[in-house]
Amino acid sequence: MTRSTSRLRDYLLSAWRTDPAERKLVRKIDFFILTFCCLSYFLNYLDRSNLANAYVSGMKEDLDFHGDQLNQINTCFTVGYVVGQIPSNLSLHYVKPRHFFPAMMVVWAALTMVTASTHSPQAIMAIRFFQGVAEASTFVGTHYILGSWYTERELGKRSGIFTASGLAGTMIGGFIQSGIYTSMDGRHGLRGWRWLFIVDGVITLPVAIYGFFLFPDTPATTTAPYLSPSERELAVLRLKPHSHQHHHPSTSTPRESESEDTTSIESTPKPSPLTWTFAKAVLTSWEWWGFIVLWIIAGETESFSSNSLLALYMKTAPSSPSTTTRTRTQYTVPQLNNYPTGVPAVGIISTLFWAALTDFLGGKRWMVGYFIGVTGVATSGMVLAARGLMDHHPGRATAMVFGAYYWAGSVYACQATFFAWANDVCTRRKREPVFRSVVLAGMNLGSNAVNAWWSVVFYGASMAPWFEKGMYAMIATSVALVMWTAGLSYVSSREERRNRRDGGRRPPGEGAGKVSHSNRERALGASDERPPGIDTWPQKASESR
Repeated sequence: MTRSTSRLRDYLLSAWRTDPAERKLVRKIDFFILTFCCLSYFLNYLDRSNLANAYVSGMKEDLDFHGDQLNQINTCFTVGYVVGQIPSNLSLHYVKPRHFFPAMMVVWAALTMVTASTHSPQAIMAIRFFQGVAEASTFVGTHYILGSWYTERELGKRSGIFTASGLAGTMIGGFIQSGIYTSMDGRHGLRGWRWLFIVDGVITLPVAIYGFFLFPDTPATTTAPYLSPSERELAVLRLKPHSHQHHHPSTSTPRESESEDTTSIESTPKPSPLTWTFAKAVLTSWEWWGFIVLWIIAGETESFSSNSLLALYMKTAPSSPSTTTRTRTQYTVPQLNNYPTGVPAVGIISTLFWAALTDFLGGKRWMVGYFIGVTGVATSGMVLAARGLMDHHPGRATAMVFGAYYWAGSVYACQATFFAWANDVCTRRKREPVFRSVVLAGMNLGSNAVNAWWSVVFYGASMAPWFEKGMYAMIATSVALVMWTAGLSYVSSREERRNRRDGGRRPPGEGAGKVSHSNRERALGASDERPPGIDTWPQKASESR
């Protein structure tokens, strides 16, 4: 018990990182990377959640929504989000992240403010499509950046903090809308829900400006003024795969050859990744298909929360399905906005808990898949059971539904852990960063391509309050997630053992390009272009799997 407590304390305090220079470097990149990325994702999710908040705060009636038009708007956003996934991540290979990310933020801020002027659901559909394209840069782009700067032992916790910031946007969005509705509804002739979009867009712009000047790009390309030349070199060297096998830069003998590599990378032209050889290497890899299918399934286990089912349940004021004169519970606008905030609040706690736990346990990200499988089956069963109770025990049924949807918020933990898992695997397999970025983008592309029609088929607004088809779909996806997680974990462990037996060579086919393999190895040796390694514990982590 004492040993476990000591390990936990060391993990939380990062006591394993003994070099003062590295501690200082990590504190700096934590501040500048996480503040920008978390604020960006916070605003990203604030924008997404505010559509549902506006819908229940008067937009539905003002714009004369019918049937599943809210879901159709979400589908338009999702289609744009899918279209933007891979192009956004590939753009980071050509455009500096500190230019690309803020530019996309300015675009979606402008589109958010334009939404305040709309007068029909169709206009919002068009706006949300282009908004999806712009917002596609944030999630997978940030996971690529995190994987470029942090070791495996550091990655899960940072991914969790990043994902939790988005959930905070969802949670706080309800309170913001409630406050705006109360204080600004009717001001200057505008309804409260229109002010919501204006305020959301305006507060995005300062964060974009901050990122343009202070975001550090990647270790090999950073020109951040707050990083000294020695810190930039350390940022590269500490992520090299051999650094955990032998020694740390601060305690090593002079590295003339590595210094030479560090300078040569700047003058070595990067080959374009857009080649048939590279495409074949990606499309024939088990990482591509394994993690895409994983996230397609896992993404749909978030459907209760991502489709705002609790808010829709409250909006339709459910009553006993057998009564002819329906006595409905009426919720006020503040209640409609505030009560559902419990869902992302649970998600934040779950995300941080599982991200930290899987880091502490040596990168066992697959554990989350089993937890989510149990959660999905249990919460679906609770909603189905509540429908049967509504006839004779409406109070108990309502409490059961609220409890189920709050519990379902915990499945958001899969975002941080599964993307960290993909980053981990590509790192251990010595995949190039552009390969890793495409896999991460492919995961979100696949999930959102399915979600574009999944939410309409199983969670349409017209199916409220019980979403019976959606409950059975959730049970099926939860079972499928458990099975796929088990299979992917087995394949990943088998490939790691094979990789160690083969001496850790780079997977075949990936290195082909316009320069020779040896030259590329030299160029990537001292940069983040070789995927980040594991700092001090990779053997324990891999053996424990």
